Amino acid sequence: MSLFDRDQKPYLIAGPCSAESREQLWQTAEGLQSLPIKLFRAGVWKPRTRPGSFEGKGVEALEWMAEIKKHFGFSLTVEVAEAEHIEQAMRYGVDCVWIGARTTVNPFQVQHIADALKGTSLAVMVKNPVNPDTDLWQGAIERIAAAGIRDIAAIHRGFSMYKSDSGYRNQPHWIIPVELRRRMPGLPIFCDPSHITGKAANVATVAQKAMHIGFDGLMIETHIDPEHALTDAAQQITPAQLAVLLDGLVIRREMAETEGEDLLKIEFLRQSADNIDTEIIELLAKRMELSAQLGEIKGRNQITAYQPERWREIMETRKSQAARLSLNQDYIAALWQIIHDESIRKQLEQLASKVQ
Repeated sequence: MSLFDRDQKPYLIAGPCSAESREQLWQTAEGLQSLPIKLFRAGVWKPRTRPGSFEGKGVEALEWMAEIKKHFGFSLTVEVAEAEHIEQAMRYGVDCVWIGARTTVNPFQVQHIADALKGTSLAVMVKNPVNPDTDLWQGAIERIAAAGIRDIAAIHRGFSMYKSDSGYRNQPHWIIPVELRRRMPGLPIFCDPSHITGKAANVATVAQKAMHIGFDGLMIETHIDPEHALTDAAQQITPAQLAVLLDGLVIRREMAETEGEDLLKIEFLRQSADNIDTEIIELLAKRMELSAQLGEIKGRNQITAYQPERWREIMETRKSQAARLSLNQDYIAALWQIIHDESIRKQLEQLASKVQ
């Protein structure tokens, strides 16, 4: 029987980012015991991006986890990053392990873990790699499956972006898990909204988005006292807040198989369009930066913002490009009229500043 029961949604995984103390784990578990938790999670090995901060309690934390399981009856899951973690986790009754994003990105390390998993009955969850690469994510799952593990799930925790101002800690790129589902339709896929948003206040919104898309479950970092958490304090919520989140969660009904496939395709296309829209907006912002620079140069040289010949050239070339791509030329002309008007407005701002 699979640990990952997909009959009741959402499949819920909760617990603190890190196992900090016996008391912290116990109090968090007490707060979660009335909720439909399938797996109690906590990080016991926590190497951070930079050394010097809290990096977990290791085997000592596994002892605390075993006590939680015995008293509250929770099944347990912890992150593993080394082959030897597998044996240690099993020794303390851990039911499921997950492979983190920084490990998934390294096929060599995933293979070491897969080799250590051979012959075990552990369930395994594989987080997406830090970079948006469906093949790499799928490959890690396939390595675990090749080791004889049959109870496997994927966790979508978002993708690292350099200095992103999107509002996310890790960009969701929803199209990636949707594509993974298309490739591996029988694979349970859970969402980790805590790591995607990085902000406790936004966890519920991302969780609901995941449910709308059709994810099977959620992994939500839950701490009895998030403000004083030793790791990822900003993104953890209390058990009481988790209860409110779950109470407000809207779960879409299951559709017939053919409808479900169409729904998946629709979501794939929508997410593709969303990604392109983001790129368009970012490119428009860069174009307006260029317009501002043009305005500054024109201001220094007493040149008018509007240049009729340049505008005619733009319209001719853009409409010609549209025709080659089978786009409606009137649509492109109208769109570029708006872009041009905004460009002129930006340049006029610069000219006015020079006059002042």
